[in-house]
Amino acid sequence: MTASCSRSVQQVCVLGSTGSIGKSTLDVIARNPEKYRVHSLIAGKNATVMLEQARQFRPRYIVMADEQASEVLRADLKAEGLRVSVESGVNAMAQVAADNDVDVVMAAIVGAAGLAPTMAAVRAGKKVLLANKEALVMTGALFMDAVKASGSILLPIDSEHNAIFQCLPSGHQSGLEQVGVRRILLTASGGPFLQSSVESFAAVTPEQACAHPNWSMGRKISVDSATMMNKGLEFIEACWLFGARPEQIEVVIHPQSIIHSMVDYEDGSVLAQMGNPDMRTPIAHALAWPERIPSGVAPLSLTDIGRLDFYAPDMLRYRCLQLAQDAARSGGTAAAMLNAANEVAVDAFLDHKLRFDRISEVIDATLQTLPVMNADDLEQVLEADKEARYLAKKQVSQMQGIA
Repeated sequence: MTASCSRSVQQVCVLGSTGSIGKSTLDVIARNPEKYRVHSLIAGKNATVMLEQARQFRPRYIVMADEQASEVLRADLKAEGLRVSVESGVNAMAQVAADNDVDVVMAAIVGAAGLAPTMAAVRAGKKVLLANKEALVMTGALFMDAVKASGSILLPIDSEHNAIFQCLPSGHQSGLEQVGVRRILLTASGGPFLQSSVESFAAVTPEQACAHPNWSMGRKISVDSATMMNKGLEFIEACWLFGARPEQIEVVIHPQSIIHSMVDYEDGSVLAQMGNPDMRTPIAHALAWPERIPSGVAPLSLTDIGRLDFYAPDMLRYRCLQLAQDAARSGGTAAAMLNAANEVAVDAFLDHKLRFDRISEVIDATLQTLPVMNADDLEQVLEADKEARYLAKKQVSQMQGIA
């Protein structure tokens, strides 16, 4: 642990503070003011929510991705007499995340946009709470090598990865087989269309796709959950986080989202982490690790739930999951291209420019066209990301005219 982490009050930088994970993080921090203080808030362009957060938490720095939003916010803060340094752009995000006074970084910016500031925090040796799965999906070995080189503490925030982390012994970094692990059981809710016919997917609207039955999430991640690409990205992420081979991870549909994931041991024991579907649980766990703090989450009542169901995923229904698992096996730049094509396709769907059932078609066509290259440095990864986005946008344009 870095020397700065010995402070009694931890200074926290929240990347993506205006999103659902960011808001939940600030809620947990507010419940534990004797342990944490907000050092900086970083977000995209929602100046209205950011102003509210600035009033409550009085950060030292705020960075907005959008320059116009930063100008609006700067004027509003000045008008209210709040002295906060407001910057804009990716470089400023990275600089603030790596600031010497920061102890903990919550990495919750959705998509590839979160890569640069998250990597900056890792390279600066921060305690990084990873909610941005795309950063690890895109860069894989490069990201994990940076963690090892800097001595950064990396703790997963996705409820599933956090559950796996809690169920694994401390020596799992040496290899799952070395600690008697047979498989990781990665649970998935199945999203809002678990019981819908595949034929109905063509008519799915963004509003329907974003109506998750268990979790309150942002629009992009909600669509990913509906297609199960979210689980596919988590599958890839789990391989890197826990040093697992693809064949050591099994995806299980669990509609109630009470068991967040499990670890199956060679002796027949299966350890599960359970709790109400509330992201404040993994956030509080990672913030305080290895201690425990209040999160505000209601106690779990198994008698009220009554039953827990489990199913094998239907790969015809969840084509995106299959594509992600294939990318994990391919290695190299495959995962970065998968993620890039998915972001383009999901954006097009949310803008009513692409049918829901064609999200997987755009991704598949992109991956079928572009060759998988070695991911030896960040430039190669970013070039693969760029090429995949360009091709995916062409695929979307071609499909717009198809009935």
